[in-house]
Amino acid sequence: MKNKYFGTDGIRGTVNQGNITGEKFFKFGLASGNYFKNQKKNKQIAIIAKDTRLSGYTLEPALVSGLVSGGMHVFTLGPLPTNGLAMLTKSMKANMGIMITASHNQYYDNGLKLFGPDGMKLSDNIEKRIEKLIDAKNSKQLTNPKLLGRVKRLEDGNERYTKILKNNFPKNYNLKGLKIVLDCANGAGYKAAPKLLKELGAKVIPIGINPNGLNINDKCGSTFPIRIKSAVKKNKAHVGISFDGDADRIIMCDENGKIVDGDQIIAMLAKRWKIKKILKGGVVGTQMSNFGLERFLKKEKIRFLRAKVGDRYVKEKMKKFNFNLGGEQSGHIILGKFATTGDGLLVALEVLFSLRKQKKASKLLNVFTPLPQILENVTVKNKNIINNFKVKKAIKKASKLIRSKGRILVRKSGTESKIRIMAESNDKNLILKCIKIIKSSLK
Repeated sequence: MKNKYFGTDGIRGTVNQGNITGEKFFKFGLASGNYFKNQKKNKQIAIIAKDTRLSGYTLEPALVSGLVSGGMHVFTLGPLPTNGLAMLTKSMKANMGIMITASHNQYYDNGLKLFGPDGMKLSDNIEKRIEKLIDAKNSKQLTNPKLLGRVKRLEDGNERYTKILKNNFPKNYNLKGLKIVLDCANGAGYKAAPKLLKELGAKVIPIGINPNGLNINDKCGSTFPIRIKSAVKKNKAHVGISFDGDADRIIMCDENGKIVDGDQIIAMLAKRWKIKKILKGGVVGTQMSNFGLERFLKKEKIRFLRAKVGDRYVKEKMKKFNFNLGGEQSGHIILGKFATTGDGLLVALEVLFSLRKQKKASKLLNVFTPLPQILENVTVKNKNIINNFKVKKAIKKASKLIRSKGRILVRKSGTESKIRIMAESNDKNLILKCIKIIKSSLK
C-alpha cells in the first residue's frame, strides 16, 4: 500500500501547499515525536537541522512546537548537511533526527527526512506507523503541561560533524598541493565543506557559498555541473566538487572539465576498496545505474545488486546483504564503513585521499566506458498518468523496440511532479525513438 505522506526520500512538496505548511509540520512533529518517544522511555530527545531555504524559518518552529507539545526535548542545529544530522543523531544518542530540506529541489519546495536513533532513514513499515499517528486525534498525543519538552540551540553542529569526518582518516591526512573548485549549491554544506578542505591544506575556490534563502540549487550545485566545469578550466584546478542543497549528493569534474557522475565514483571506490581489501560483499546500485558500471564490476569480479531508486533502498539492501558500498548515478553514495546515508563531503574526502598522490582526476575517475544513456524528465499534472492505458501501451512498444539492444526504465519521481524516462543502448537513435514514443503518450 502506497504511503500517504512519505515519498522516496521523506516528505516533500511546494511550500504553503498540501503537506508543506506550518499546520502539517506541527502534526509531523507531534506524531514522529510520539512514535520515537515510546521506543525509549528513559530520555526524550530530538535534534533538528535544515538547509538554507527561507521557508525553513516557517516550518522549523512548527515542527519544534509539535515535538515539544508531545514531550520531546529538542536541540536545533541550524544549517548542516543531512549526513551530519544523521551522524549527530547517533553520537548524541537522540531518539530521532529530523532534517528540514527538499534536497536538490528549488527554493519553493521543502520537506523533511526522518532518522531513527541509529542514524538510519526509516523503513516503509515505520513510516506507515507514523502516518497513522499523523491522522490520529492530536488530543491523545499532547503531553501533560508539566512534561512539555524544552528547546535549545546548539551552535557547534558543523564542528561536531567535521570532527567525526576527520576521525575516519589518518591523523596525518592532508590535501596540500591540491587546487579544488567547490560548489556548495548555496545549501547546507556552505559552512562545513570549504572550512574542512582548507583546514586539510587544500587551495579551495568556493562557489555557491552565499545563501540568501532563495538561491539554493539555483544554477549551481550537483544538478547544474556546468558551473564547476567552467570554474575548473578557468582556475586550472585539479578537480571540481559539487554538492546539492543538503549536501548528500556529489558530482565531480576532472581537470579537463569532464563531468564525473555517481556511477564513475562508485566504480573507482569499488576498485580501490577491493585492492585495499576493505570492500565487503560487493556494490549496491539502483535501476538507474548505468549498465557500463555493472559490466565493469563483473569484469573486476565484484558482485553487483540493483535496488529501487532512493538511497534508503540502497542502504536497506546493503544492510540485508552485508555490503559496505552503494549508491546512485545522481551522486547519492553511501560509504557503509563510515556512514548510514549519502554524504557528499565524506565521499569527496575518500576520493581526494587517492587523488593526493596521483593529481590526475582524469585517470582516477574515468574508470569505465558508460553505455550511452539519456534521461528525460517530463513534468506532469498527475504522476498517476503512468498507469494510463495509452502510456502503458507506449512503454510496452518502446520496451519491445529496445529489447536485446539496451534497456528502458519509466518511473514516477518520488520528489517532484515528473515522470522520469531513462533509456540506454549503443544505438543513440533507438534511444531517442523510444523516449519520443513514451513522451508523446504522456502529453
